[in-house]
Amino acid sequence: MKIAASILDIKEPKSLEVSKLSKLDIDYLHLDVMDGVFVQNKTYSSDEFSNIISLSNKPIDIHLMVSDVKKYIDEFKSLNPEFITFHYEAVSEVASVINYIKNLNIKVGMSIKPTTEVSEIIDYLDYIDLILVMSVEPGRGGQSFIENSKNKIDALYDLRSKYGYHYLIEVDGGINNEVIKTINKADICVVGSYITLNDYEKAIKELRS
Repeated sequence: MKIAASILDIKEPKSLEVSKLSKLDIDYLHLDVMDGVFVQNKTYSSDEFSNIISLSNKPIDIHLMVSDVKKYIDEFKSLNPEFITFHYEAVSEVASVINYIKNLNIKVGMSIKPTTEVSEIIDYLDYIDLILVMSVEPGRGGQSFIENSKNKIDALYDLRSKYGYHYLIEVDGGINNEVIKTINKADICVVGSYITLNDYEKAIKELRS
């Protein structure tokens, strides 16, 4: 299982802390982009994020928690991410957004909130590279893992096996060294405060074990 470290709650000075984190055994830096509209909080611009991650060479995984999705895709494509993930609930023309990201030669991810069922996104599973299961309500760190998220992970795993889909399953929210043991069908775990509010190396080793 791969680990994407969310830097939402990383300490100051942020660029130096991200550099330190990037030297450890993580697979991605996960950037949470919020607009203060789709979710209550608001985060950094692409230029600010660029400065924060400037000393890192880890692949970038961007999670857009925004309403004006195409505007933020246009802004954040400059960071050369491996994935840009948008929220299914934020758009009316889902296929259009999928194609918009693909045409930039960026892998496309789609995220679903805890209240959105897998059955609602069946029609899109063959066209995306990653599905992000939110295991907390999006918008802030430090929340507890919502247990029924495991059912969504299992359903997505079974659908992928049955129909030969190629998406990765990512899960984000409330993950620690105990929760990670229970979601072994996920391909990528996004971990924020469990790493960034503790000793980075020790926390990552606990997650890996």
